[in-house]
Amino acid sequence: MDITISSDRRNELLARREVEFAVSHDGATPSRMMIGAKLGAMLNAPESLLVLDSLRTHFGRSDLSCTARIYDNEEAKKRTEPAFLMVRGVPKPKEEAV
Repeated sequence: MDITISSDRRNELLARREVEFAVSHDGATPSRMMIGAKLGAMLNAPESLLVLDSLRTHFGRSDLSCTARIYDNEEAKKRTEPAFLMVRGVPKPKEEAV
């Protein structure tokens, strides 16, 4: 999986970075967790402050067009992001077997 960043803008008003990037991959489409982990490592950003907004696949090709936002702190993230985006891509806790 290779990530190519096409745009990296700073939005001071909302205390975040807005990143547009492309992901090229072989085989199955990578999960949101895998993409978030690799992007966070590339940009030296904690995964807890990273929100993947859109992952768009292209028919017949093995690449994605993506957008993400990296917040300065947790308060700015909670104030701006809708709840469903914050939990998307986070692993669900496994239920204990009885």
